[in-house]
Amino acid sequence: MDPETHKRFLEYRDRHGYFGATGPMLTRDQFVAADAEQRALDAKGEARDDEEELRWAELSKLLFRD
Repeated sequence: MDPETHKRFLEYRDRHGYFGATGPMLTRDQFVAADAEQRALDAKGEARDDEEELRWAELSKLLFRD
């Protein structure tokens, strides 16, 4: 895991302890996959189609980035 992804993972763990205590925490591998997908969709910005927009919102909520 590269340093920037590791930093985002640690931030996710901190936010999960506060916001997501009622649900399961993502494993490191699950986080890496979700983070990569969310960042790729985020980079598309306004070019996201409706389906991608829904997925981006879902991932943002899952990763506490909404």
